[in-house]
Amino acid sequence: MQINNKLRLAIRATAATAILSVAGQAQAFDFSAGDVDASVYGYTRLNMSYDIDENLADPSQSGDFSKLSNNGIDGHFGASAYQSRIGVKATNASGVMINVEGDFLGSNNNLRLRHAYGSYKGILAGQTWSNHTTFVGSTPTLDFGGLVATAGYQSRVAQLRYTTGPASFSIEDPKGEFAGTAAGTGKKDGTPAFTARFDDKSGSLSYAASAVVKQNSYDIGTADDTTIGFGVFGAAKIAITDMISIQGAINYADGATGYIYRSGGKDAYLDNGDLKNLSGVGGTIGTSVNLGGGSSINISYGVAKLDVDDLASPTNDPNETNENAFINYQWTPAQSVMMGIEYGYYSNETQGGSSEDANRLMFAAQYNF
Repeated sequence: MQINNKLRLAIRATAATAILSVAGQAQAFDFSAGDVDASVYGYTRLNMSYDIDENLADPSQSGDFSKLSNNGIDGHFGASAYQSRIGVKATNASGVMINVEGDFLGSNNNLRLRHAYGSYKGILAGQTWSNHTTFVGSTPTLDFGGLVATAGYQSRVAQLRYTTGPASFSIEDPKGEFAGTAAGTGKKDGTPAFTARFDDKSGSLSYAASAVVKQNSYDIGTADDTTIGFGVFGAAKIAITDMISIQGAINYADGATGYIYRSGGKDAYLDNGDLKNLSGVGGTIGTSVNLGGGSSINISYGVAKLDVDDLASPTNDPNETNENAFINYQWTPAQSVMMGIEYGYYSNETQGGSSEDANRLMFAAQYNF
């Protein structure tokens, strides 16, 4: 009991000292208690958007493809701070690390769990970025949603992962949806998703490759069927000079188009009682120019195209292509402060050839701690 009381006092005293020190400087702070080293981090962020066409803004003020409608109502302004986040990391003397992080983009803009995991000697368990994800090949955008077809799933899932050197393997909560009548209560997740990723660097070149395999199952008691879906991606970034880099990614999926980021793809559909896979492909390209003094320009483009011919009918014209592009200028006027302005372009096209597009502007101000 005495040891516990001393530990509590140590935590309170150290935390109080850390909080007081942070009051005078805008940066993350660390503290120690017993054999635990911990840090509290995060940021506050203001996003402001002006939709020249349409009204694409989601709660974070990022563009939302589902809102492309060509309704003729132009000029929409919005602002929010819901992207702001806070997190805690702690590591003890034995090497066990835990991370819990949230932001305010949950239901009704309540606190949303982003990360909650622990790791020890290469074994990670909990919720964090899907192992079928990499940030190699990504070009910075102010739009929180980012580029279509950025490598892999680009979100967080519950998983058990093992990492050894540049290779990592995981068992994850499977993701994806079915189209048409198969989208109802018959969808079943009978197995986890299995992933393998390799992520490394050689000189000025960084690169990554990954694969995911999962089972698609449909079962209504009186009828059932199963297919195997998979997805792969490759991503790379090369520093041309100290100032300029070029980066990009390419994705392909069959029965796992939910893993092609922002494609809106469905994994499978029913055809006379048989479950059949849907496929898709996507890619990104971008360049970043470091202007010095904490300033940069980033230009990027992404596109995803789905094979949805089998879903088309006189009464159904499914979305086939999503694409977007961004150009932004970011600068750091002071330590731990980032500001930026961005132009964004969104478009989609259906299997029948109907298309919509929209242009938008964003401003962001982020204060890190």
